Amino acid sequence: MEIAKLGEFGLIDHLTKDIKPQNESTVKGVGDDCAVMHYGDKETLVTTDMLMEGIHFDLTYVDMKHLGYKSAMVNISDIFAMGGTPRQMVVSIALSKRFIVEDLQDFYDGLRMACDKWKVDIVGGDTTSSKTGLAISITCIGEALKDDIIYRNGAKDTDLICVSGDLGAAYMGLQLLEREKTIYYEQLKEGKIKEEDMWKPEFDGKEYLIQRQLQPEARGDVLETLRNAGIRPTAMMDISDGLSSELHHICKQSGTGCRIYEKTVPIDYQTALMAEELNMNVTTCALNGGEDYELLFTCPIGDNEKLQEMEGIKVIGYMTKPEFGLKLISRDGNEFDLLAQGWNPIKD
Repeated sequence: MEIAKLGEFGLIDHLTKDIKPQNESTVKGVGDDCAVMHYGDKETLVTTDMLMEGIHFDLTYVDMKHLGYKSAMVNISDIFAMGGTPRQMVVSIALSKRFIVEDLQDFYDGLRMACDKWKVDIVGGDTTSSKTGLAISITCIGEALKDDIIYRNGAKDTDLICVSGDLGAAYMGLQLLEREKTIYYEQLKEGKIKEEDMWKPEFDGKEYLIQRQLQPEARGDVLETLRNAGIRPTAMMDISDGLSSELHHICKQSGTGCRIYEKTVPIDYQTALMAEELNMNVTTCALNGGEDYELLFTCPIGDNEKLQEMEGIKVIGYMTKPEFGLKLISRDGNEFDLLAQGWNPIKD
């Protein structure tokens, strides 16, 4: 169905007609000039992200359902990164005439799948036309008690540096997708396949990497684990642009230096194999790849014993006084400056 047949309000109604609020704080959702929310004695957290076709995603290998899921999760992740609970989401889309209603339905199916997982209400947004490709803007609203909010500026000298999950897999997934896309277009150019032929990429044994790139997960479960253990991080953020860049942010805002150890950076087996296959340094990929959406956080050294017992959480170093700088200790014991080489979305 052509989107023009429904019109803006018809499309909004089609996509949101059966969305039911799941939070008491949602007073009014989709259908008015503004969403209305009531939070009582809690602090309100708001985050927003823009995703641009050709910059943040490539529709050659990203389907609309996965795009919707990822678009929601990257915003939900920001709320968790401050110790909050995500509650509402506002979604705006600019699209060209090449899209049909079913494309937008797939996008919303993925969006809602992510929101349903964390009980987030979609409460409004906007749609408009675009002549330069698909653009997505999402704002996520959350809540937290004042004393529960975790900022980037609370880390102190001797605090432990921790990460959840493993790093570099999303970047390796992106490299794999880009490689297979290049192969597809080369075969198309050489006449080995026809344009109407289905793209058949080689992903066997690398499914985890593809999942980490196309379907990232916000780590609200890590927050719950820490709370149940009685651990309150002193600083925290999610790893979207790469571990090295995020550590620079925390150190700058906390007024500290840091030391991390190459041998302790968690890397999945598939990530290591893919890096070797592409002749890339796996540690560099883990430090700078980005889009892992794992949590990077610091904790008092007194929590070390509890942290060591936690599955899926790794202590990778510690904070230092600022004059000692930001350092990476290699596997052979050499010391290097930790450079912020993560992704820069506005770099030429």
